[in-house]
Amino acid sequence: MDRSSALEHAKDQVIERASHASGRAPDGVTEGLGSAAELGSFLRRYYRHVPPEDVVSRSPDDVLAIALSHADVAAHRPQGTASIRVSTPEAQGHSIVQVVCDDMPFLVDSVTAELSRHGRAIHLVVHPLLVVRRDVAGRLLAVCDASSLAEAGSDGAGTGEWIAESWMRIEIDREPDSEACAALTADLERVLRDVREAVEDWPKMRDLALRIADDVASDPPAGLADLEVSETTELLRWLADAHFTFLGCREYALSSDGGQDRLVAVPGTGLGILRADQPQSSDAGLLPPEVSERAREPQLVVITKANSRSTVHRPAYLDYVGIKTFDTSGRVVGERRFLGLFTSAAYNESIQRIPVLRRKAAEALSRSGFSATSHSGKDLLQILETYPRDELFQISVDDLEQTGTSVLHLQERRQLRLFLRRDDYGRFMSCMVYLPRDRYTTQVRQVMEAIFFFYF
Repeated sequence: MDRSSALEHAKDQVIERASHASGRAPDGVTEGLGSAAELGSFLRRYYRHVPPEDVVSRSPDDVLAIALSHADVAAHRPQGTASIRVSTPEAQGHSIVQVVCDDMPFLVDSVTAELSRHGRAIHLVVHPLLVVRRDVAGRLLAVCDASSLAEAGSDGAGTGEWIAESWMRIEIDREPDSEACAALTADLERVLRDVREAVEDWPKMRDLALRIADDVASDPPAGLADLEVSETTELLRWLADAHFTFLGCREYALSSDGGQDRLVAVPGTGLGILRADQPQSSDAGLLPPEVSERAREPQLVVITKANSRSTVHRPAYLDYVGIKTFDTSGRVVGERRFLGLFTSAAYNESIQRIPVLRRKAAEALSRSGFSATSHSGKDLLQILETYPRDELFQISVDDLEQTGTSVLHLQERRQLRLFLRRDDYGRFMSCMVYLPRDRYTTQVRQVMEAIFFFYF
């Protein structure tokens, strides 16, 4: 028997002994888990994907206590809510985060990202997917065999009496402060609420993007070029085709108030993480002059970065796709805004197949004076293919052509060049450094980061 098989066998033995230690469990904790045999089945499912070494290093009593503590968190969970407990044992050991909620996408990465935001190192993640039966009040009645997954709904809410649930137990750095544990619990509740709202409204947001594409194609705003209209509608359909994770959307109305433009959310139009209408203050939506100028430009689509990080999926700055709305005379009167994250497919696809980007690349190549079939033209297109994709969505054609040709001229020279670009709304500064490969080291990168932090 090799080492791996031996560890798996030892893991099975510890779980088997733990299932017979249930008589030492506190009264009522095993309710809903059934007989000793059913308890053993529950323990095997609970620890199924846990590395053997993380199980065999614990005593059977500890293995049982860990699973039953999680079952206690799961004992009562009303439909559509998450049960969360953050606790620190009195004896030495890690603090424990326990979560029970409907199974849905983005749970583990969203929760672990929030823990990282709190500066909590993660030491162990136990994440079983369990199928349970609950009564109307949310009381746990049984933990069912995995075959019951076929009877659970794909949205995690289930059909009939079966529910697919995600149970997460995460060991983090010890936190003895009860107030810090309470604050972490509140933030995890907020993150899981964002995940639920984004997942529940994702089909509506995708359908809305497709509907907007159809509306713009059938009734384009006055004064816009046909190519801009067609590229925008194709972009929306491309986004909906698994290239964009829709997390929130909302409609905004642009108006003038005392000579100052204001962009105000339209009540009842929010979906996903923007579902809830927010109270409007007297200065809500007021736009600085340079932002107001950009908002009034008759440009159909705006792609940039929001000034807030995503709490869902990965903690990156949210991608912002705005489709402006126009009146019958062609004046901008508002915006339909989508927030989310470009998917890996969007980053890996050739720019020649991405609406809007393919037009930018073609215009940049044309302005450079190079033919697409020439040596320099092919090199320039390759530079654009490997250009940071987020930057490519946001940069103007003028800046792209200038930066692209400058990078092209660097290829035969051992020079360091820095390219800076301030985003159109004054929120970010993009810094791209090109240097010879053999001069790049971790220390060089850290020095450059320190310089940028100092100046910006």
